[in-house]
Amino acid sequence: MGSDIAGKISGRAASSAKYRMIMVCLVILLIGIFFLSLTVGRYSIPFFDSIAILLARVFPIEPAWTQTMEAVIFNLRLPRTIAAVLIGGGLALSGAAYQSMFKNPLVSPDLLGVSSGACIGASLAILYSMGPVIIQIWAFIGGIIAVSITVAVPRLMHNSSTLMLVLSGVIVGGLMSSIMGVIKYTADADTALAEMVYWAMGSLADVKMIDLYYIAPCILAAGFVLLLFRYRLNVLSLGEEEAKTLGVDVRNVRRIIIVCATLLTASAVCLAGTIGWVGLVIPHLGRMLVGPDNRKLLPAAVILGAVFMVMIDITARCLTSAELPLSIITGLIGAPFYFYLLIRQRASIT
Repeated sequence: MGSDIAGKISGRAASSAKYRMIMVCLVILLIGIFFLSLTVGRYSIPFFDSIAILLARVFPIEPAWTQTMEAVIFNLRLPRTIAAVLIGGGLALSGAAYQSMFKNPLVSPDLLGVSSGACIGASLAILYSMGPVIIQIWAFIGGIIAVSITVAVPRLMHNSSTLMLVLSGVIVGGLMSSIMGVIKYTADADTALAEMVYWAMGSLADVKMIDLYYIAPCILAAGFVLLLFRYRLNVLSLGEEEAKTLGVDVRNVRRIIIVCATLLTASAVCLAGTIGWVGLVIPHLGRMLVGPDNRKLLPAAVILGAVFMVMIDITARCLTSAELPLSIITGLIGAPFYFYLLIRQRASIT
């Protein structure tokens, strides 16, 4: 018996050491690809010069670079790279939280209609020429309405199965797409329509530092709350009755998680428009690396999502002469990867 206890303790210690090693490697990878994003593009900047340009704002470093290099980094690449980190981490965290809470690996902000609803809210704000703060508020309201309808349909049908939830998300997504079509049809072709198409396809080309000042605090605050609730997500995954016996206020916890996850998605839409697959694929990749425990999965998903989104942004601006929309690249990468996951899951079952 004593040997069994010692074996369990050593196994947990080994698992914790492996998790710490994975997280350290992911953080190093994120730092490296962050600086790589500052260097590559149509105007190439040496890697170490980009680091020196950033450090020169803090330390007295003699400039060995041109003013053009400094302008490119601070006005163009640094805002969009920070935005990519926030968006990737936020969407991955939102997807992982939704999947855990609904106990459904197919759930994501896209399938629940959150992204479509947030895009409609943002498009309405654009249609009436509102500022970035109002756009974010409307995007949040649109996302909340969409996810509320998606969750309400299975309850009205008295069927809370996984299939019904997915079908409800498809119905809501189709409804939101139709509403989006009406908004585009009524928008001015020379002004609002072009900006709405930008939201629908996803891009970081127009992100400015002032946009981050408004939206980054919301992403950080909502993400921090979800990370605090990662143990409660573990309890919710056991079932409603078990969670109640463990003293968890299921209704309030679910409300907080839905609000924070929707706020993350809405904020991502405000910065870069609709970006698919991140909230669906990255949590699965995180489970492959660290397992299903949300105490480990959620932090890993944040870093993985940030790394993935920065890589996608680099690809979008370097792959062709014209910058590609982000959703095109995430779809080209996400769909085959998810197909691989389905094959892998089928093989493990059989």
